[in-house]
Amino acid sequence: MSEQTSNSGGEFEREPVPDSALLGSGKFWGMYAGEHAAGTEFMIGPLFLAAGASLSDLILGLLLGNILAVLTWRFLVVPIAMSKRMTLYYQLERIAGGSLVKFYNLVNGLLFCFLAGAMVTVSASAVGVPFGITFDVPSNMFGLSNPSFTALVAIVGVVIAVVAAGGYERVARVANIAAPWMIAVFAACGIVSLAQMDATSVAALSEGKFWSDAIAFVQEKNGPQTFGFWQIVVFAWLCNGAMHFGMADLSIFRFARSKASGWAPAIGMFLGHYMAWIAAGLLLAALIKLQPSLALGADGKVTANPGLLAFQSLGWAGIICVVIAGWTTANPTIYRAGLAFQGILPKSSRTAMTLVAGAVATIAGAFPNLSAQLLDFVGTYGTVLGPMGAVIFVDFYLMKKFGLQNEYATRSGTQINFAVLIAWLLPVVVGLYLIFQQGVFAAYAVIPCWIACGILFIVLSKFTQKASCESPATASS
Repeated sequence: MSEQTSNSGGEFEREPVPDSALLGSGKFWGMYAGEHAAGTEFMIGPLFLAAGASLSDLILGLLLGNILAVLTWRFLVVPIAMSKRMTLYYQLERIAGGSLVKFYNLVNGLLFCFLAGAMVTVSASAVGVPFGITFDVPSNMFGLSNPSFTALVAIVGVVIAVVAAGGYERVARVANIAAPWMIAVFAACGIVSLAQMDATSVAALSEGKFWSDAIAFVQEKNGPQTFGFWQIVVFAWLCNGAMHFGMADLSIFRFARSKASGWAPAIGMFLGHYMAWIAAGLLLAALIKLQPSLALGADGKVTANPGLLAFQSLGWAGIICVVIAGWTTANPTIYRAGLAFQGILPKSSRTAMTLVAGAVATIAGAFPNLSAQLLDFVGTYGTVLGPMGAVIFVDFYLMKKFGLQNEYATRSGTQINFAVLIAWLLPVVVGLYLIFQQGVFAAYAVIPCWIACGILFIVLSKFTQKASCESPATASS
C-alpha cells in the first residue's frame, strides 16, 4: 500500500502522512485480498493434512484463529497507525535509534527473502509439471532437489527478481487483477477435489472419511504426527504475527482515513487463510485417493507438490494459478526485502538492493525443505520480529504513565537504545532455543516473547533513562 503511494506521490517515510494522502477502505480490502490468497496457501493447506489435523479441528480452529488475527489488526495496529501515521521503521528509529533499526532491517530483509524463496519453489513446482521435472524434497534441511528442479528454481528466481526490480506499482497492478481469479480457482480446487472423492453429500462431508483416510495414508508413509485444535488456532492467529503483533502493518494503515479500514484483513484471512487453506488441503486428499503413487516423492514419503496437486484437479488452469500465486507473493516480498536492505545502505539504489534480495530468495528457493517447513517458519518469523511491536505498543501507551520518556532515541540523540536491544534479543534468544532445541511449536513462542519484551523494555528503560532524565534534550521536551 505504502509503496504504491510512493510511486504516485510521496512515501512520507520520515514524516506523518498528511490528510490529503489518506485512502478509503476499498484500497485496503483489495490489498489484503491479493496479499493473503496467494502462493503460500498452496503449501500450507496440504501441510495441515500431512501433520494429522482432523477436518473438524481444521474448520473450527481456523475459524477462531482467523477471527483473533483480524481483531488483533483492528484493535492493536490501527489505533497506533492512525494516531502516529508513521512507518514502522521511522517509529522504531525514534524509539530504538538509527543503528539498531539498521540491524532490525537486516534481520527483517533476510526473513523476507526466505519467505520469498518458498514462493519461488512453489512457482517452480508448477512450471516443472509440463516438463516432467519432479519436485523432490530431500531429508536434509539444506539439501538440494534434483539438478533439473534446482536449475528451474534459478530461472524462475531470476525472472521474479527482475520483475520486482522494475517497481512495485507494476507488481501490485498485476496482483490486483489476478486476485479475484485466483480466489475463484482456489474455491474450484476445493469443489472439484470433493467431487473427485465423491464427498458431495452432507453425510459424506460430516463423516469426513475422505480426510481421515488421507491422514492414515500420510501417517503410514511419513510417520505419526499430530496437529490439534489449539495448535491450529494459534497458528492461524499468529502466522502473520510479524504484521500485526510486530506492527509491520503500521506502514500500511498509516494511510487509513477511517478505523473501518482495520477490518480489511478479514477478506485475506477468510478467503486466503480459511477457504484457500482448506481447499489446498483437499487437493492432497484427492490426489491420495485417486493416484496415491503421485503423492509420493523419490524417498517414498508423501510430498505436497503444489503444481502437481493443482494440475491433477484443474489442469492448466491450476498450473497457471500456482505460478501466478507464487509470483504475486514473491514479487512484493522481494521488493520489501530490497527496501529493508536499502535502509541499511541508504546510498545504494533500490533496484540493486531488490536484485540482491532476489538472489538471496532464489538461493533459499533451491532448498525445497524450507518451503516444506512453512508451518514452523512463519511462527519463527513472528517470534523474531513480533516483539518489536511490543516496543512500539509500550512506547505509545505506557512510557509516560511510568514517568518515562517516549521516543527516547530521538530525545536523547542515541543511535542504539540498549533497553530496546536487550528487551528484543533476550526473549527472542530464549524463544529460538525453545523452538529449535526443545521442539516447541514455533507459533506458541510469539505472544510470550512479545509480552516479555514489553515488560523488559519498561524495566530496562527505568535504568537506562534514569541517568539521562535531566539531559537538555529530555528537559526541553
